[in-house]
Amino acid sequence: MDEERALYIVRAGEAGAIERVLRDYSDKHRATFKFESTDEDKRKKLCEGIFKVLVKDIPTTCQVSCLEVLRILSRDKKVLVPVTTKENMQILLRLAKLNESDDSLEKASEFPVIVESLKCLCNIVFNSQMAQQLSLDLNLAAKLCNLLRKCKDRKFISDIKCFDLRLLFLLSLLHTDIRSQLRYELQGLPLLTQILESAFSIKWTDEYESAIDHNGPPLSPQETDCAIEALKALFNVTVDSWKVHKESDSHQFRVMAAVLRHCLLIVGPTEDKTEELHSNAVNLLSNVPVSCLDVLICPLTHEETAQEATTLDELPSDKTDEEGTVLQSNTMVYNGMNMEAIHVLLSFMEKRIDKGSSYREGLTPVLSLLTECSRAHRNIRKFLKDQVLPPLRDVTNRPEVGSTVRNKLVRLMTHVDLGVKQIAAEFLFVLCKERVDSLLKYTGYGNAAGLLAARGLLAGGRGDNWYSEDEDTDTEEYKNAKPKEELLKPMGLKPDGTITPLEEALSQYSVIEETSSDTD
Repeated sequence: MDEERALYIVRAGEAGAIERVLRDYSDKHRATFKFESTDEDKRKKLCEGIFKVLVKDIPTTCQVSCLEVLRILSRDKKVLVPVTTKENMQILLRLAKLNESDDSLEKASEFPVIVESLKCLCNIVFNSQMAQQLSLDLNLAAKLCNLLRKCKDRKFISDIKCFDLRLLFLLSLLHTDIRSQLRYELQGLPLLTQILESAFSIKWTDEYESAIDHNGPPLSPQETDCAIEALKALFNVTVDSWKVHKESDSHQFRVMAAVLRHCLLIVGPTEDKTEELHSNAVNLLSNVPVSCLDVLICPLTHEETAQEATTLDELPSDKTDEEGTVLQSNTMVYNGMNMEAIHVLLSFMEKRIDKGSSYREGLTPVLSLLTECSRAHRNIRKFLKDQVLPPLRDVTNRPEVGSTVRNKLVRLMTHVDLGVKQIAAEFLFVLCKERVDSLLKYTGYGNAAGLLAARGLLAGGRGDNWYSEDEDTDTEEYKNAKPKEELLKPMGLKPDGTITPLEEALSQYSVIEETSSDTD
């Protein structure tokens, strides 16, 4: 009934009546995502009628009402089949200011029309293969980049940027050809990086260092959403970068990594939005060539060095360790380097472990990133070793028992998901400089057996990668306990099915056998 009434007015009414009836329809169906199949034909005709209205000279408010209903109807894939034509796509491109003849974005009254047109295009492109092909034919990616350049430094049109970026993400997700076009022809890497700089209001203090205001306000919801969409689009653009990295690209990747470092050190409007922001930053960092990740850490500034000296004077001796790691009021310092971003990644990893679910999607990206950073950059590895595998003092409990980061990672080494347990074991192995004896000290033989067997290291030794020869000092507690350790103890099953040392299990079976003989 709603479709019939709206269709009648759209076909025969004037602009005011059309606007009113479509606004009522939009209000009623704003949260509708599943539609009755019996009204499918009516919805198709309503879509066609709306496109005919949109080519007319109607008020902006009427255009917005038309587009809102079209956006709702475009959630239904079946409705889109007859209305997804080149002509109709061009109508939406014109309303979204995506035609090359539109030079500026000066009329604020047009912004709602632009935003709603972009929303419609997002739905249509996502739900229609025909629209996806038309997007290629109409060179939509280039038009979207052109629109981004017009509004990249103008914060009051953040909604336009957000849905432009979302559509760019969808196109690059659905078409590998568009990823290549974005990367090389359209210079998408610097463009999208600049969008992030604008969203974060970055002020550079050096080539790859930005000023961080720890007491500044959180990002606004609009800035956060824009940044998340830009991060997702950048991920698609750079998804194969580690395979085809050229030396000439190093600068651009380092700039992007520096922007991502800034991203990790700021917060969104809510805890959930901050986690989503940081999660997308982690995913994108995984695409950065590992040689460019050195910008995640940076030397202390003169002010930070002075603060460190003051803090060290004020801290009691038990607040520092032999490697010189200090947690100041705002800065994590190691060996004269600012390690804040790495500490954020470590905290992010621990939160994902504590969630206890979706490890493959949520945990493995950050674990892989930390593993590669540790393997390639000595200061990062030593800092993480200090945080994850500090000098061993608890020698009474099993390595997987407890609530420390080490305990949690050791538990993952026997996880049922093969990918999860492999990357957890690999991370700890790299922190131990791929030395078997060091790994066993922190994890125990049983937990490490899977990794060692896969690498042919059950008898000991070390991995293939080279690491510095600095020594892993043992605590007095470990030195005293080491002679008493039993790394390997053969086990067997008792008659009742429980596990016990093999010698005891065999003795119990001997007793049973003797008893049985006596009975005979």
